[in-house]
Amino acid sequence: MDSHTSQSSQASPSPHSFQVDLRGLVDLLSHHLYSSPKVYLRELLQNAVDAITARRAEEPGAPARVRLFAADGRLRVEDSGVGLTEADVHDLLATIGRSSKRAEGLQDVRSDFLGQFGIGLLACFVVAERIRVVSRSARTPDAPPVEWTARDDGSYTVRTLPQEERPEPGTTVHLVARAGAGEWLAEPRVLALARDFGSLLPYDVRVGDEAVTDLPAPWDRAYASPAGRRVALARHCHELFGFTPLDAIGLDVPLAGIRGAAYVLPSAVSPAQRAGHRVHLKGMLLTDRGEQLLPDWAFFVRCVLDTDSLRPTASRESLYEDETLAAVREALGERIRSWLIGLAAGDPERLAAFLAVHHLGVKSLARHDTDMLRTMLPWLPFETTDGRLSLEEFAQRHPVVHFTRTVEEYRQVAPIASAQGVGVINGGYTYDSELVEALPSVRPGTVVAELDADTVTAHLDTVAPADELALAGFLAAARAKLDPLGCDVVLRAFHPLSVPALHLDDRAARHEQARADAEERADDLWAGILGSLRGSAPRARLVLNHLNPLVRRISSLHDPELIGTATESLYGQALLMAQRPLRPADSALLNRSFIGLLEWATHGDTAHGQSSDGQGAKDE
Repeated sequence: MDSHTSQSSQASPSPHSFQVDLRGLVDLLSHHLYSSPKVYLRELLQNAVDAITARRAEEPGAPARVRLFAADGRLRVEDSGVGLTEADVHDLLATIGRSSKRAEGLQDVRSDFLGQFGIGLLACFVVAERIRVVSRSARTPDAPPVEWTARDDGSYTVRTLPQEERPEPGTTVHLVARAGAGEWLAEPRVLALARDFGSLLPYDVRVGDEAVTDLPAPWDRAYASPAGRRVALARHCHELFGFTPLDAIGLDVPLAGIRGAAYVLPSAVSPAQRAGHRVHLKGMLLTDRGEQLLPDWAFFVRCVLDTDSLRPTASRESLYEDETLAAVREALGERIRSWLIGLAAGDPERLAAFLAVHHLGVKSLARHDTDMLRTMLPWLPFETTDGRLSLEEFAQRHPVVHFTRTVEEYRQVAPIASAQGVGVINGGYTYDSELVEALPSVRPGTVVAELDADTVTAHLDTVAPADELALAGFLAAARAKLDPLGCDVVLRAFHPLSVPALHLDDRAARHEQARADAEERADDLWAGILGSLRGSAPRARLVLNHLNPLVRRISSLHDPELIGTATESLYGQALLMAQRPLRPADSALLNRSFIGLLEWATHGDTAHGQSSDGQGAKDE
C-alpha cells in the first residue's frame, strides 16, 4: 500500500492543451483589444509588408508589391512576400499568437517586422465570417501552393493546390464579410483606410489602380527654398489635421530612428488638453491619438512622425511606456525648444506671432528651464502697471520688481501704486508669479518683492496728526459702521485725487473673513470649532483719501447716521472699483447705502420745498 501510494504520488499528471473559443476571442478582440473594426485592414497590410520584408532579407531584388481588390462584400489582398509551405500553415495559422518572425534564419531582420501573422489574421474575423489564404513559399520553390480556409466558428481546413493555382511566390488573403460588416469591405472604405494606415509604407501598395503610398514623406522631400518647404508642410498639415499651422518644426532624431514634423496650432488651447499625435511604426500608422509622445508643456503642437524604435502595445494602437519612449519624448521636447530659441535669435516677427497665441505654453516651459527663461525674457508678455511688457523691459524701468499673486490683488493696488510711481506686475495669471520670482536667477541683481496691502499702505502719505485728530469723531463713526464687516478705516493722502477710497486686504485677511462667514452660518458645534481657529490675521481696510473733495465734504458731516450711510457707499464703491466678487452682505450693504442716500437727498429736497412754501404763504 505504501509502495502504491508512493508510486501514485510520483506519477506525473498528463498535460492538457488549452481549448480556445474562437468566437469568444473574436468578441474580446473587437470589443476590448481593438478600438475599431478598421484595424483589420492594418493587420492585413502588416502581414503583407512583413512577408515582403522577410523575402527581401534573403532576396534583396525580390518584387515588393501589395494589391487590394474589393467588391461585393469581398476583399482580396495579394503580396509578393516570402509565402508559406503546408508546414508553415499548420505551425503559424493554426496556432494563435505564433509569429512568423520567429522562424529560423530571420532573427537578424526581426526588428524590421511590424506584427504577428497569427494574431493579425485572426483580427480579420472582426469583419469577416470566412478567411481563405492561398500561399506559395519563396524559400521552398518546389513546395506546392497551400490553401488554408477558416470560419469564425473556429474550424479550418488545409489542402495543397496544383502549381498553376499560384505560379509565383507570395500570399493572397480572401475575406468574405460577415453579416452587417459589408461596408468595411467596400472599395471606397478600403481605399480610405489603406491610405490612412499605409501612406508611408516603403513598398508599392495599391487598391485596384489607386496608389496608397506617398513617398518620400513631406518632411523628407527636397524643396527649392525654406519658404517652399513651409508652404508644402502647411498643405500637408491641413490635409492631415484640418488646420493651417503657424509654423512647421522638423523632427529629425536619427539616434531614435525618428523622422517627422510638428505643426504649431493656429489658436490657443488649454494646457490640460491632450493632443492626438499620429505615430507611424516603420511606415505603418500605429495611432492617431498618441498622447504620451511629447512633454506636457508642448501642448501647442500636433505631430506626425515615423519611427522604428518605439514599442507598441498589444493592440498596436498606442505606445508602450518604457525608457525608450521617455528618451524619445525628451529628444522631441529638445527639438521644439531649439526651434523656439532659433526664432528668438533670427525671426522675431514669427516669434511674436507665435507668442501672441501660445505664450502660456512657453511660460510653462520657461519656469522649469533657465535657458529658455533667459532666451524668452525680452519676448514673453506680462500685464503691468506700465502696460503689456516683457520682464526684461519692466526690470529695466523699475529697480524693484513688485508683483501680486492674484488678479484681485493687482486690481486693488494697480491704480494707486502706479500713481505713486510703484511698478507692479500682475502675477495672478497661470505661471506668471513663478516666472517673476525666478527672474533673479537669470538676471542677477534684480530685486523682486511681492506687493501686499501693507506695502501699498506704506507708500501712501500720512495725514497731519492735527487734521486726523480733528476728524476723530467722523473716523470713529465710520469704523463703527464697517466693523461688523471685518473692515477697518484709515485716513491717508494719495494720488490720483479722483479716487475717494481704496479697499485693501491680503490673503490672510480674506481667509479670516471666510472663516468668520462660515462660523456665522454654522451650527453650535461647528461654530465652536471655527471660533477656535480665529487668528490674529490683519483685517481688510478702507483707506479714505484725504485729498479727495468728496471725502472732505463727508468728513465734515455731523449726523452719525448720514456718516454711516456715506461710509457704506464709499466701501461699496471701492469694492466695485477693485472688481472684487461681492458677498451677500456686501450686496445688501450697497443696496442699503444707495437707498439711504436717495432717502436723505429726497428728504432734504422735501424739507427745503416746505420751508419755501411756508415762507411764501407768510409773505402773502
